[in-house]
Amino acid sequence: MAPTIHRATVDDLDGLTPLFDGYRQFYLQPSSPDRARAFLAERMERDESVIFAARLEAPRLIGFTQLYPTFSSILGGRCWILGDLFVAPEARSHGVGRALLERARRFGVETSADYLELTTAVTNETAQRLYESLGWRRDREYYHYELSLDG
Repeated sequence: MAPTIHRATVDDLDGLTPLFDGYRQFYLQPSSPDRARAFLAERMERDESVIFAARLEAPRLIGFTQLYPTFSSILGGRCWILGDLFVAPEARSHGVGRALLERARRFGVETSADYLELTTAVTNETAQRLYESLGWRRDREYYHYELSLDG
């Protein structure tokens, strides 16, 4: 069975919350369903991100991707940061991640974006293989920097 993908709404918060909490735990953050739900709700209420959710069988959600809008000064256009992608462990190897990435790509085209961008852990080789199989290329021209502002 192929996954079905839809654009998530606040009606999906109950199903998205444990997935988002699982995603955060994958990146070594402590479990906090309340924080996960509040974060997603705020993004939705403020229209600050676009979330696509996946199902193999209704009504349970088994994966999601979250895109954040940004712009390229150099290209003079819109782009999307694919900030989050997660598939429940029991639903992996069913094409869910691939379907979510393909939906994100189509959304980028639909919104006339210049490109999609993502970052993943150096150790996340399974995800890297998936990205590369779909045409994503690792950046070899620019270094990525960040500045922590947590004090």
